[in-house]
Amino acid sequence: MELENNTQISKFLLLEFSEEPEMQPLIFRLLFGLFLSLYLITVVGNLLIILAIISDSHLHTPMYFFLSNLSFVDICFISTTIPKMLVNIQTQSKVISYEDCFTQIYFFLLFVQLDDFLLTVMSYDWYVAICHPLHYTVIMNAWLCALLVLVSWMIGALNSLLQTSLALCLSFCTVLEIPHFFCEFKEVIQLACSDTFLNKTMMYFAVGLLGGGPFAGICYSYSRIVSSIHRISSAQGKYKAFSTCASHLSVVSLFYCTVLGVYFTPAVTHNSHSSVTASVMYTVVTPVLNSFIYSLRNKDIKRALGKFLRMT
Repeated sequence: MELENNTQISKFLLLEFSEEPEMQPLIFRLLFGLFLSLYLITVVGNLLIILAIISDSHLHTPMYFFLSNLSFVDICFISTTIPKMLVNIQTQSKVISYEDCFTQIYFFLLFVQLDDFLLTVMSYDWYVAICHPLHYTVIMNAWLCALLVLVSWMIGALNSLLQTSLALCLSFCTVLEIPHFFCEFKEVIQLACSDTFLNKTMMYFAVGLLGGGPFAGICYSYSRIVSSIHRISSAQGKYKAFSTCASHLSVVSLFYCTVLGVYFTPAVTHNSHSSVTASVMYTVVTPVLNSFIYSLRNKDIKRALGKFLRMT
């Protein structure tokens, strides 16, 4: 197969949502309306949460500091993929330029990693609050909170830069069709005609270490939290704590199971449609759910939102 030098490639083709010949304009409009609605809900909802937390001094605590960072990352995360997909659906275009594709890859990897780390940090914060309440203010001091967020950004940025730089060194085949709605990192690597052993090794290493490690930490934190909840004497308090814990775990499980499923699915059993469905779960559905699960079910957030909206 003829190779093209990666510096000569000008575009990739995103085939998902535009490759099916039986898809009629009505279906395109339904897809456009659905994803636009989810995008607006995520952006507006998380933006309101950030503004409510900033405007209310009672919410200037570690938990809400991490929550505001998660809301900001979720806005950036969904904005990395959905706007381009909406433009392609509206124009029925498949094209994304080479530069835009790798820019999308960099920011996608950055924000998915930040989502991963912030969910882990928030589970640790909740673990300290429930299991060590008397030492909470000492352990979760402002310096540690800022350090945890800063380290998360640094690791995410460095890993994204490394993965993207290695991918930029690849040579690609003349067929540059990506069976996805965005430049999904694994799909782009599989298009390369040059040796991808190093790329795949680093990808699986990063997913295993930076994805599996935090997931193990979350599982440990919630196991200790559940153990502490069992010791609550009040049935109502126990039910409320279990309800909150279950809702948090449902979002975390959805995020991790779909991400790990996409990246650890063997190539021989890989199905583009199931991969796209899983990707929609963690790139679109999870950011939407985060704003509801972590925020809008919270009385303090709802009170702060009401106060903020009355001020405006």
